[in-house]
This record gives sequence, structure tokens and C-alpha cells, in this order.
Amino acid sequence: MKVPPERLPLAAEFPAAHREQWQQLVEGVLRKSGAQPEDGAAAEQALTTALPDGLRARPLYTAENTSAEPGYPGFPPFVRGGRPQGSAVSGWDVRQRHADPDPRRTNEAVLADLEHGVGSLWLELGGTGLPVAALPEVLTGVYLDLAAVTLDAGPEFTHAAEQLFKLYEEREVSPGSAAGNLGADPLGLQARTGSVDRTDALLAEATALAARCADGYPNVRALTVDALPYHEAGASPAQELGCALATGVAYLRALTAAGLSVDAALGQLEFRFAADADQFLTIAKFRAARRLWARVAEVSGACAEASAQRQHAVTSRVMMTARDPWVNMLRTTVACLAAGVGGADAVTVLPFDSALGLPDAFARRIARNTQSILLEESHLARVIDPAGGSWYVEQLGEELAQAAWAWFQEIERAGGQQAALAEGLVGERIAATWAERSAKLAKRREPVTGVSEFPHLDEQPLVREPAPVSPEGGLPRVRRAEAYEALRDRSDAFLAQTGARPKLFLASLGTAAAHTARTTFAANLFQAGGIATVSAEGVDPAAFAAAFAASGAVVACLCSGDALYREHAAAVAGALKAAGAQRVLLAGRPAEVPAGVDEFIYAGGDAIAVLTSLLDQITGASGADEDEVAR
Repeated sequence: MKVPPERLPLAAEFPAAHREQWQQLVEGVLRKSGAQPEDGAAAEQALTTALPDGLRARPLYTAENTSAEPGYPGFPPFVRGGRPQGSAVSGWDVRQRHADPDPRRTNEAVLADLEHGVGSLWLELGGTGLPVAALPEVLTGVYLDLAAVTLDAGPEFTHAAEQLFKLYEEREVSPGSAAGNLGADPLGLQARTGSVDRTDALLAEATALAARCADGYPNVRALTVDALPYHEAGASPAQELGCALATGVAYLRALTAAGLSVDAALGQLEFRFAADADQFLTIAKFRAARRLWARVAEVSGACAEASAQRQHAVTSRVMMTARDPWVNMLRTTVACLAAGVGGADAVTVLPFDSALGLPDAFARRIARNTQSILLEESHLARVIDPAGGSWYVEQLGEELAQAAWAWFQEIERAGGQQAALAEGLVGERIAATWAERSAKLAKRREPVTGVSEFPHLDEQPLVREPAPVSPEGGLPRVRRAEAYEALRDRSDAFLAQTGARPKLFLASLGTAAAHTARTTFAANLFQAGGIATVSAEGVDPAAFAAAFAASGAVVACLCSGDALYREHAAAVAGALKAAGAQRVLLAGRPAEVPAGVDEFIYAGGDAIAVLTSLLDQITGASGADEDEVAR
């Protein structure tokens, strides 16, 4: 029987392809590059990338890599989203954060946001920030039956909730029209502050609020399971998910013990996760989080409709930089895209200047417009589950869920999240993870554009008003760029005191064709630590000595290819030492150490250690008071 042309598969006239054929092709390419894999399987393994939590990204995924059934959007295990329609009807909720302690300015910012595309508000209250009593002023002019309000008042969440309930009554907002979250998170507060004294009392307050919301405000949730304290302390994705899962289970136990049904208790929780610029890992994390929570709901006896996890994504503070902050716009755009594709219900894009203090109006506008472009111009939400069917994303999400579940079980064996925090298990494990990542950052194995790579020493710093002081005493807050930015701060202080930056002399041997690659590498490395470079080109030792003496530097670095190093490095290094160089470095790792060279700088070396020692030496040699420079 002849098959009609319209029913022929697209690949019908192409020969079948097999994984072994692909592996053989990879093996051939690697052998040409100098690698010697044993076979095709070893060649494929050589292209595998290590990820956090022991995960690995393979170079090729096929249908063979599919694992657990992801289900359908809106149905257990909710991997593909908590709603059958995804975000296709109205997009995700664009939620803007506000932390300015001035009520008048915050109100102006809130109204501007709501007028220009924001759907809900996230208000940080209490402490040194916006007073809880100022909530009515902040929400002046806001239609509370249209705009959802999420509160974040730390230990003052009951006071803040009462203020919001009072506003609902005064403005005659019907209980069914009110929406948002009261932000009670006793365990998150314990993680932030390290204090355990009030956790039980605050948990009792939170359960009382949950009962009130369940009885009278069907669209208001009482508790936030905030995973940001763990992410911002340096946790891996699996650790962030495991801590959130353990916290959610603790709240679920408390709520059901207080008399709420399992379904009602599930409806009182919203989960907050970080989204960073690792696009696929972020997508996988949000999908894995829903799978994990669906499993908890299932074993708790919940109905399917109540089992979908409500997710609030916040672009990562860890990835934000204070130096060259404009690059943060790119980071937050990728993170926002990943959160949306991953199925988050609400997304907050932090303004690009968040690491500098209180964002200005321009930064807030860029933050909200980032989401508007993805939703309205890129039509990102028009497709239900854009990542569905990706073997890579589905397999990565399943492996991440398994790693997170193992960490969650370890926390449960330790007595639950409250005990694991109090006894230091969570802090110690996250600290170990961050130490490992810090080593990669120090070696520039994880580059930070504009800071550890391609720094701009002459950039004009942005100045912002200080942000409210965050709670301290618990888990630390870290950022990827902080070690390099501390070195840049030292350079700025030296510049302010002496009128010039710390400098280093580059001796570029030979022609541009011979030395450009390593000269560029060296200059990029030194400038990442705030060290300006002065360079000269050639092979004449006497000329280099004269140029070095005229530069005012006390440290030099040779840059060229290995052949020219063998021929000229020893003579040039000797001339530089004779001209007063206290230390001579060499860019690269030649087989033999040329005479006069003190150390090498190379890709994969500890850049932080090298830059710190160079700044110590250069600033010390200048005669500047190191303590004064540091101040």
C-alpha cells in the first residue's frame, strides 16, 4: 500500500542516526585537538560539564534520557506548571519590590509601578525600613481589590497583617477580592537572624493568621516559605530546594495541628525561590520544586487541586554586582526569562542598582519593563510550558529533584528545619558549598563579566542612598563579585590618597602577533584587582629597563609566547630586576622557569591570592599607610 506523501514522517528519507555514530565523530574531533579518548563513550564523557550538587550536563540528550513522567500542565506532579493554561491567559504576575523607608516616596513609586505594568506589590516593612504603621500611607490610591499585596515584615508580620486587614475593612474591599500574602515566615526569620527564642511563638502567630485567612480571605495566604536566605548564603540549587521543602513541611505540620485541613493548609503557603542567570538550571529548579511539593502533598492526603505549589521567583542577589552594574540588566533578563519559562506564578526583577543601595526610578522602570518586554513583545507566556519536551531540562529537573529530596531527608533526620538551623547543620553545609564555589570564582572558573573579566577601571561609580539594614546574626549574605570588589575598593582608596592607581609594568616581548594574547590576559587579570597596567613592546632588555624605570611601577610581568620566553625572558627579567623591579611575573606556564622570574600567572590560577599579594606589595612600596588606604 502506498503511503500518501502528506503522511510520511519528516525524517523518512534520511538514514537513521545512532548515538555510537555521533560518539565516533566526537572522538575524531577530540583526537585532532590533541586529546586521546579511549573510545566514543569516553569522548562523550569528556564534553560533560560538572554542575552543582554532583549533577552533570551531558553534551547530548535523546529520548533515552527521559526519566519520570512529567505529566500535563495543571495536573500532578505539576512539573509542567500549576495551571492547565500556564501563563497563556494573562501572563505571570509582575511583582515589584519596595523597601524605601520614606512612605511618601514609596507611595509615589508604588503608583508609578501599578500604572506601568506591575500587577502586585511586595513591601518590606519594619526594622530600619518602612514603618509598619506607614502602610496606609504607602497604599494611598491603590485599589486593593485589583492589586495584590505581599508583605515582608519580619517579626512584625502580625502587626503588618492587622494593618492590611484594617485597610480592607475601611476601603470596603470584599474578602473575596482581597489577594496577596501576609509574609509570615518564622523559620526564614530564624535563618536570617540566628535567633531561636521566638520561633515557636511566631509560628503560633502565623498559624492563627492562616486560620483567619482560610476562614475569611480565600485569596490571601498567610505564610511565605522563603528560600532566599539559603540561596543568598551561597546554597546550591538542591540545598535551596531541600531547605524550602523542609520549611514547608514544618509549616504544614503546624497548620494541620492547629486544626486546618491538609488542603486548607496547603492553600496558605507561597514559596519564594531565587532565579539566576544560569538559565537551564533555573528552569529545572522551578520544575523540580513543584514535583517535590506535589509528592509531599500526595503523601499528606491532599486532593490534586490543592497540591500545586504557588511560586514567587526573585532574581538572584548573589549574581548582582556593584561594579559595572549595567551588566546586571542582562543577568536579570536571563533570570526572568528562566523563571517565566520554568513556570513561576509571580516574578520580581530586582533593579540593576540593587547592590548599591535603594534603586532609583530609572532602575525600577528598567526592572518592570524587562518583564513587559518578555511578556508583551517576546510573547514568552503565550506558550504553555515552553520547556516541555526538552530532554535536557526534564532530565536535569529530575536529577535536581532527587538531590534536593536527599538533602530534605537529611534535614528531617536531624529533627526538621528548625532543629537543623539551630544545630548548625544547614549553615555548615551551605558554607562548605560556598567555599567550593568561592574557589572557582577566585580562579575565574566562574567568570563575572565587568568584575573578574573585562573590568573597566575608569568607570564612574553610581551612588545610591543606603538601603535599610538587613537582619544579621544568622546565615550570611554573599555575592559572587564581593572578593574582587573588595580589591577594587582598595584600589579606589589608594587612588583617592595618592592621586594614582596601583600600577604594574607589562613587558610584552616580540611583536603584537606574539604577545597580544597573553598581554590581554594579564592586563585583564590585573585590572580585575584595580591594578592599572603600563606596557612596552620589544626584546631589548635595556629598553625595557628604561621604560620600567619611567613607569613608576615596582612590579613587572613578562608577556609573550613560549618560544620568545626561552630566548629573551631571562635577560629581560634580569634587566627589570636591575632597574628596581621587586617582583617579576610571567604570563603562562612554560616548562622551564626563566632566571629572574618569581612566579607565573595563568588561566586557572588563584587570581584573588595573586591580586591581594600584589596590592599589598605595591601599596606598601608606595609608602602609603595601609590602614589609611583601607579606610
